[in-house]
Amino acid sequence: MAMGDAAMYGALAGSVLFSLSPDAQRDRVLLYLLVSVAPFAVVAPAIGPTVDRIPGGRRMVMQITSVLRAFIYVIMAFHVNDVLLYPLIFGAMVMQKTYAVSKSALVPSVVNSEVELVEANSKLSLISGAVGALTIGPLAGIGKLSAGAALFVGAAVFVVATAAARRLPRDVVAAAPARREERRELRSAGIILATGAMALIRATIGFLTFHLFFWLREDYGLVQFGIAAGASTLGSMLGNLLAPSLRRLLREEIMLTVALGVIACAGITAATTGGLVTAILLAFVVNLGSATGRLAFDAIVQRDAPDANQGRAFARFETRFQLSWVIGCLPSVFFTLPGEVGFFVVGLIGGFAAASYLLGWKAVRAGKPLPLTLTARARRGLAAEVARRRGNTPPRGRPVPRPPSLPRTNAKPPTRP
Repeated sequence: MAMGDAAMYGALAGSVLFSLSPDAQRDRVLLYLLVSVAPFAVVAPAIGPTVDRIPGGRRMVMQITSVLRAFIYVIMAFHVNDVLLYPLIFGAMVMQKTYAVSKSALVPSVVNSEVELVEANSKLSLISGAVGALTIGPLAGIGKLSAGAALFVGAAVFVVATAAARRLPRDVVAAAPARREERRELRSAGIILATGAMALIRATIGFLTFHLFFWLREDYGLVQFGIAAGASTLGSMLGNLLAPSLRRLLREEIMLTVALGVIACAGITAATTGGLVTAILLAFVVNLGSATGRLAFDAIVQRDAPDANQGRAFARFETRFQLSWVIGCLPSVFFTLPGEVGFFVVGLIGGFAAASYLLGWKAVRAGKPLPLTLTARARRGLAAEVARRRGNTPPRGRPVPRPPSLPRTNAKPPTRP
C-alpha cells in the first residue's frame, strides 16, 4: 500500500499539483480536504460497526480498496491532462484513508497479545515510511518521463496488495455492540486526556504540512519542500523506532507529555531563528514527537481499557484524528503566513496541548474531576436552558396556575418578655 501511494505522488506531483499557480492549488487542496473527511464524518459511523460484525469484513474492505485503487490508477493514466484527473485523485485518496482506518482495526487481530500491539504498530509505521522513502525517488523519475507508466506500476502494486490481503484473518472485529463496561473504560479520564492531546498533535501536523508547502514554494522552491517532506518521513521513522524502547523506560503519560513539550519547544525556537534549515529541522522534530506520542497513546488505551474491543476502538480514534488533521490544515490553506509566524503557531498549539494534558493528568492523579470542555459546557448550558423553559412555560391553551396565597391574619407577632 505504501508503494502504491508513492506511485501516485511520484507520477503526479511534478506534472499536476506543483505546476499549478498557488491560487489554483488552494482550490484543489480545499476540495481534497472536504472529500477526504466526508467518509469519516458520514460513512464511517454508519458502515463501520456493520463491517466489524461481518466475518472478514475489514479484510474485505482492504481488498476492495486495493482493487478500486488499481482500477482508478488505470483510468487515471489515460486522463493525466484533463479535468477528470482531479476526481480520480480524490477518489484514490478517499480509498487511502479508508485503508488506514481498516488497518487500525485489523492490527489487534494479528498480534499474539495486546502487549505486542505498540511494537506491531511501530514496525508497520517504520516499514511504510522506509518503503515510501525508498520508492518515491525512482517512481518520481518514471513519472517525470511518463506519468501513465508510473500509474501502471502503482496499479500492479495494488494487485499484489489485493492478493496479500487474502492472508489476513477472517475474524470478526467486533461481534456485538459496545457494552457498558467498554464505553465506560473508553470514556475514562486518562483516555479522554490522551485523545485530546493526540488530536492537537494531528492538527499540528496538518497545519505544518501545508504551511511549509505554500511558504516554501513562494520563498524557496519545490525542491526545498521535498527536502522538508523527506525530513518529516525520517522523523516519523525514528519516532517509531525509539518509541518501544522508551515505553520500557518511561510511563506512557510521561512519554506523551515529553512529545508535546518537544513539539512546543521546537516551534518556539524555530520562530525565533527562522530560515530554511530551521523549517526542515522543525518538520523532523514535529513528526518525531507525533510518532512517539501516537505509540504512547496506543499503550494508554490498552492499559486503561482492557475490556474494550481494540479493533473497534482504534478505528474510531483514527476517524477523530483524521478530522483533527483536516481542521488543522484549513488555516494554512486559506492563508500563507510568514515562515516564523507559522512556526510560532506550531509552538503555541504544542504548548497549549502540553499544558492542558499535564494539568489534567495531575488533576486525575489527585482524584479531582476533569474540567469541562467548551463543548460539554455548551451542552450543559443548552440542556439547562431547555429544562428552564419547559418548567416555566405552560402548555398552550391552559391558564397559568397561580401559586396559592397565604391566609391573612390580624394577629400581631409575639413580643419578647
